[in-house]
Amino acid sequence: MRTVPGDTPIDLTGQVALVTGGSRGLGRAFALALATAGAQVAVTARTVAQLSETVQLVERAGGCALAIPGDVSVPAEVAHVVTTAEQQLGPVNILVNNAGFHVAGSLGHDWEVDPESWWHTFEINLRGSFLYARAVLSGMVQRQRGRIVNVSSGSAFNPRPQMDALCASKAALTHWTRCLAADTQAHGIAVFAFVPGAVRTPGREYLATAPEVPQAIGDEFRAWFSQGQDTPMDRAVQMLLFLVSGRADALSGRCIRVQDKEEELVRRAEEIRRDDLHILALRT
Repeated sequence: MRTVPGDTPIDLTGQVALVTGGSRGLGRAFALALATAGAQVAVTARTVAQLSETVQLVERAGGCALAIPGDVSVPAEVAHVVTTAEQQLGPVNILVNNAGFHVAGSLGHDWEVDPESWWHTFEINLRGSFLYARAVLSGMVQRQRGRIVNVSSGSAFNPRPQMDALCASKAALTHWTRCLAADTQAHGIAVFAFVPGAVRTPGREYLATAPEVPQAIGDEFRAWFSQGQDTPMDRAVQMLLFLVSGRADALSGRCIRVQDKEEELVRRAEEIRRDDLHILALRT
């Protein structure tokens, strides 16, 4: 059992969680936290060996996990992952759409990048999340219960030169989250976009160090790390648990950032809904 600020216990016993991109970084940390809170966890990614490592870590901590390799951009593989998870663990109650990355060929000026790599970023970050949500939602609607967390990025709100595919795909993911929440609100399902901050993951280490990454991007990430501006992994995990705990359900459809305060979000939920806060919006 885990807790959030205020010593509120998070008990997910009896629930089944599915985490995409669960082979390393945030996905692995999310899987460990969900299992520690009592959930049975299915993890998926393309890298079989690293998925097995995640399962081993969960089991050493006393949790239950299942590794199911799959590519989020391939519908047949998404269907296989969800079917296998539900056959072996039970109906998925919690979906964490964490899989997402910067396709190397999409980094750079738009007039220079590879168009297929640019579009593949959308297939991973946006379409993959849609495919997984679609695969679990029929069961969630039938049971009138479920929570989906789509891992977004601060890049959805802030233009980052030479990272246009990431910015646009995460912005689309964030707004789709709001649309999906409106579509599912009558069925007991809560959907969130979650900005976990600049956690020092292998993906961000790549952006900071890889020679093929444009210098301006590398400089930005190296500055974050050297100046201690990165987000602690534990803090991102803590907020993820808050979102799946049920305490945030009144904020379904909203974009929640890692720097937000859980108790304040709960206290201000009515105001946030009334004033349309925590969303992508047009200012005029």
